[in-house]
Amino acid sequence: MLDELTIYQKYIDLIYYTNKLITKYPKSERYNLVNEIKNITYKGIRLIIEAQKDKNSRTEILNKLDTNLKYLIVLIRVSYKNKYISIKNYKTWSYKITIINNLMIGWLKVAKNNKKYI
Repeated sequence: MLDELTIYQKYIDLIYYTNKLITKYPKSERYNLVNEIKNITYKGIRLIIEAQKDKNSRTEILNKLDTNLKYLIVLIRVSYKNKYISIKNYKTWSYKITIINNLMIGWLKVAKNNKKYI
């Protein structure tokens, strides 16, 4: 059932892309920025899994996911500004997050509408 969610599939793709990019970061950032990017990325997939399972708290969980994605964008921007990633990587990474964010917004709207009818 989880595999059928488009947002889940797109997020797994984001994880693979993220893991590929962070191997290029300098060693000095491995315990700081890289760890933070990894943690926030894995937290996002955890939130998607929780939102899929818990219909009662779905809107709260998806709001946390929204915050998570915004924070990830900031970390990616810092990576680009520090020249750890190229402009192409920055645009691709940001695009993947934007797609996930759009799917999350749609899911959030459905969740809010369903709560009105309960």
